[in-house]
Amino acid sequence: MEAILRLGAPDAVLARTEEGWRTLEGSGGGWTAKGLAVSLAASGGAAALALEAPGHAVRQLKLRWNAKQEGRPLILGDHWERGYGELEWRGIVPERVLPWYFLRHDGARTAGFGVKTGPNAFCYWQLDADGITFTADVASGAEGVRLGARRLLVAELVHDPGEEGVTPFEAARRFCRLLCERPVLPKQPVYGGNNWYYAYGNSSREEILADSRFMSSLSAHPTNRPYMVIDDGWQLASGGACNGGPWVGNAKFPDMARLIDDMKAAGVKPGLWCRPLLTAEEVPADWIRYEGSGGRVLDPSVPEVLEHVRASVAAMAGWGIDLLKHDFTSYDLLGQWGFTMKSRPHALKQTFRDRSRTTAEITLALYRTIAEASGRADVIGCNTFSHLSAGLFEIQRTGDDTSGRWWERTRYMGVNTLAFRMPQHGAFYSHDADCVGLTPDVPWALNERWLRLLAGSGTPLFVSAAPSGVTKEQEAALRRAFELAAEPLPTAEPLDWLDNTCPARWLLNGEETSFVWNDINAETLEEKERGWWL
Repeated sequence: MEAILRLGAPDAVLARTEEGWRTLEGSGGGWTAKGLAVSLAASGGAAALALEAPGHAVRQLKLRWNAKQEGRPLILGDHWERGYGELEWRGIVPERVLPWYFLRHDGARTAGFGVKTGPNAFCYWQLDADGITFTADVASGAEGVRLGARRLLVAELVHDPGEEGVTPFEAARRFCRLLCERPVLPKQPVYGGNNWYYAYGNSSREEILADSRFMSSLSAHPTNRPYMVIDDGWQLASGGACNGGPWVGNAKFPDMARLIDDMKAAGVKPGLWCRPLLTAEEVPADWIRYEGSGGRVLDPSVPEVLEHVRASVAAMAGWGIDLLKHDFTSYDLLGQWGFTMKSRPHALKQTFRDRSRTTAEITLALYRTIAEASGRADVIGCNTFSHLSAGLFEIQRTGDDTSGRWWERTRYMGVNTLAFRMPQHGAFYSHDADCVGLTPDVPWALNERWLRLLAGSGTPLFVSAAPSGVTKEQEAALRRAFELAAEPLPTAEPLDWLDNTCPARWLLNGEETSFVWNDINAETLEEKERGWWL
């Protein structure tokens, strides 16, 4: 075990059942208590953590390694799903929850501790002055999982001790590649338009075609055409924001298949938004997990629900879309946003109908269904669990929404996300830090910097822009940005990320580039006063 984790065997192994916490006894690779057995075994450079619990409903496992922390290390964690502007290198914070993996930089080398992508539990780490604690949440919704005679492979733990002379950024990229053995990536670099950040759900067939023609006019690339993504507002139950199915067009979008054909004729690759677990349809009562504000939230542990999701996604894919953006599954599954999950990801009282599988297993089955049903279309997971999306979806929305209304939100969410999740780009999926909301409400001088950074980063570039509101200067900048983003580029590196949560110095295509993110002038101060000041 020492050769695998470089930590030796855990000093303590505990399991939380419906009756409470139990300490398991053992050594080497196995620990037991009455009706419970936990094992760690070598598995392809990792340690496979497994659980057997024929007589118990189990909520959590905890493994503890006692190891005094020397010096003053900096720690970087991941997030359950999207980043929320608060990713950063910090000192030791014992109560800080580090989902999926963390990196420890001691000034000379950067070590990584994590689990391989696609685990069957929600896994997190905690670091204190005296050691490391690993927790695997194996609950099934609001209750413990009932495995019966089944042996559960909980997760595969990985430790990389790091090497001297390797920068923290390169160490982070290398570690992410260790965690995901088979990433699924887009066929070509991803760029184009998305109508959300200027339309916010108020759109029509005619406006989407105007958007398509405009996005097409900005790109001269002969083989990698820009996307145009139709975001929320096209579906029958639209009205307000973020509504669900049924996934057929409303009166403003009367013939989706024809619209997709017309978008292709305009020279773009059509994309489409959906929220697969929410519907206004009349469905069998045992499909419904709970009633939400926008309709019925479906229970994906029910086989018929998965087939319903499969049929809905396949129907949208059948219209000929090139990209499917699916949204809200983390919220609909757990009832809260990622920034409130911390050590308790489950916020709903409702459990799943199938108590024999963990929430992570049920989520993975849903994500596999969406990936399979999408056919040839690339898939963006938005508000989806990062570690459960890797290896299934080509693109991941890695941060909370930027904005077409308040620059401060774009700076806070977008730049932080782009920097601190950049090691995942190309290792887990293509890393989408969200849009440039090109509207009169956001100062162009600041948006232009965000546009330049995204275009030169090697990551997806999406722009929300009403064609009638784009100036000649902005149009020229968009043409330059699309020309860059259409071709493969080296992954950008944030050079000052160890001590700046909004990195200003970047390595873009081999050249160091600096950005000023906080110009103070009357325009930006007025924006802060009316909207989104932190």
